[in-house]
Amino acid sequence: MTVSTGPFAAFAGEHYLSLETMRRDGTGVRTPVWFAADGAGRLYIYSRADAGKVKRIRLHGAVRIAPCTMRGRVTGDWTNTRATIVTGAAFDTGMRLLDLKYWPWKMIGDFSTRLFARPNRAVIAITMT
Repeated sequence: MTVSTGPFAAFAGEHYLSLETMRRDGTGVRTPVWFAADGAGRLYIYSRADAGKVKRIRLHGAVRIAPCTMRGRVTGDWTNTRATIVTGAAFDTGMRLLDLKYWPWKMIGDFSTRLFARPNRAVIAITMT
């Protein structure tokens, strides 16, 4: 199964998705993020482990996603999904897929991060609900 034929077909050929996580009071927070698909019905994104979106996903894993521009302007329909923070082999898979899709830009960003401060990273897997 590929992105173009799987549950995330609306994201085929897209570079950004808008991730909407929920605050404790139910207010949605939208963030444009890079993503990569594994072909098995999962999308992966990454972030700093201490970012607000990661904290909100730990609190409440139900999220919405939609294709968007780099600046976050939504260009497609919203989809209800489930987000989980992954570790181990799934973490490695997500980072590898993101490295491949966003080469060389992600490599440049990772290099500059290593020069200054190495923040902990979180990889988030998104699946259909």
